[in-house]
Amino acid sequence: MGYGKTNNKSQSQKTNGTGSSVTISIKRIDSLLDNMADGREYESIIGIVTQPNVALNINIVDELKRAIGDIAKVRKRPLICYIANITNAALPGSRSIEQIDDLPFSEMVSMVPAEAKEIDVLIVTPGGSAEQVARFVNHLRPRFDKVSFIIPSMAMSAGTIWAMSGDEIIMDSRATIGPIDPQVRGADGNFVPAQSVLTLIKEIQARGEELIAKGQSPLWTDLQVLNRIDAKEIGNAVNSSDYSIELVTDYLYSYKFKDWDLHSDGRPVLDEDKKERAQTIAKNLCDHGQWKTHSRGITREVAWDVCKIKITHPENIEGLARTIRRFWAFLYWTFENANFYKMFISENYTIFKSSQIRNTNQNG
Repeated sequence: MGYGKTNNKSQSQKTNGTGSSVTISIKRIDSLLDNMADGREYESIIGIVTQPNVALNINIVDELKRAIGDIAKVRKRPLICYIANITNAALPGSRSIEQIDDLPFSEMVSMVPAEAKEIDVLIVTPGGSAEQVARFVNHLRPRFDKVSFIIPSMAMSAGTIWAMSGDEIIMDSRATIGPIDPQVRGADGNFVPAQSVLTLIKEIQARGEELIAKGQSPLWTDLQVLNRIDAKEIGNAVNSSDYSIELVTDYLYSYKFKDWDLHSDGRPVLDEDKKERAQTIAKNLCDHGQWKTHSRGITREVAWDVCKIKITHPENIEGLARTIRRFWAFLYWTFENANFYKMFISENYTIFKSSQIRNTNQNG
């Protein structure tokens, strides 16, 4: 247990083929953080755990909390983490943001020291419920003067909506956000991007109007497609898209743009400028025609160049990029080797949600 060094050795006796005993030196590893190589964090972990005659004695919770504490020291504020296991797709369990997450997240927020007025939220998520994101925001914004989001890997869909509620968004060079066009359940029970349904309907409408203007009938195949689309599905697509745009517009205007005072050319920023920019960004993020697919990863460079969303680069803050890399490498290895599909963790709070599969011998 703990963060002990790796020079602890023990010996064991084994019998060789001749019946004689052979002494084998066993090296005990108490901490992977203590043995990471900068820039090769994940590779160094794999190198350690695949060595012969190595005994791992890793306390996962202690290591994660230590890595969280390292980030918090650099940032000089508490850090809480909402993380889904995006590395092990075969593991049972919902990785989506959903209503059942509300209680553990609100408890984790309540454990932050009362004197803290600023907080960092590290998120890794493939997306989920925009309605639940709104609840998360309601737990954070009335409590803290400044909320910053750290994204070490991905914060897609509803995760992107959530990040837009921050005063600051910090993205690792390998991280992505995603389009916010929501998923709606189709007649077959499968989820499809809401905007793709609306785009398809508009295309069919345009083709039909063009053919009718020429005195021709609409295409039979288009009519069959329309017949298979439930009116309720269309309504859900419209309402869900409008809700996503509304949330992002409100969050950007109320939080990220609240201290935006000057344009790049020195002109003062008017209230109307903030509202217009917020709505433009929200509509862009929800535009299926722009991104083509709901799973499109938007890098921090694209976020700025295309969406005009200001992103903080951790390498521009002394020590931050390194602490994020170390945290993510250890977490990545943990998710590959443990049965956790979702995690709520801070220096003061820990909940791991796990499946029934048991495929790790690590402690914690």
